[in-house]
Amino acid sequence: MSKYQYSRQNEVFLKKLKSLRESRQLRQADLGDLLGRSQGWVSYVESGATTLNVIELREWVEALDYSFMEFLQDLDDELRWLSSVGLRTLPRKRAGGAANGGRASGEK
Repeated sequence: MSKYQYSRQNEVFLKKLKSLRESRQLRQADLGDLLGRSQGWVSYVESGATTLNVIELREWVEALDYSFMEFLQDLDDELRWLSSVGLRTLPRKRAGGAANGGRASGEK
């Protein structure tokens, strides 16, 4: 899996996709119908279980009667702000013995 799948940037992206659909007062099934896809596929996208290519993203945004370029600009603005405050990625969980501030074997 891509290291970006669980990043804060991807969280922002997925939240924007879902928020746009919800702002149009559509259910996942409604958007799926507009896209010729299933409700399950929309759910997988919004949860981050699957990704969209740029063509699919354009179709998604335009099915919601929103400007693709405006969506990208809004996303870029949010991601630039996120980078400027230093919130690049989610904290990683430590493996095994490293929990609660302990060091994993082999750490100094």
